[in-house]
Amino acid sequence: MLEKDFQSNFIKELEQLFPGCVVLKNDPNYIQGFPDLLILYGNRWAALECKKNELASYRPNQKYYLEILNDMSFAAVVYPNNREEVLYALQSAFRS
Repeated sequence: MLEKDFQSNFIKELEQLFPGCVVLKNDPNYIQGFPDLLILYGNRWAALECKKNELASYRPNQKYYLEILNDMSFAAVVYPNNREEVLYALQSAFRS
């Protein structure tokens, strides 16, 4: 599965799981390495980097931004094989 296809399906799943959430796709040319998605839900937010699989390479600064954003709120890398784990962690983060 291509990353763009996984990302598109994952956004739909997020919108179903978190009714009323806003999912923003970030411009990869604006801040190099910033995660692909920003999810706004109630008074919480999360950043997600989508990958086609667990072996996909990271672009410059991606790990840096994931670490910084996770310290602020919630950030993770999501790919088809860890999708359920990330969704569970996201549900916990949005509940707290």
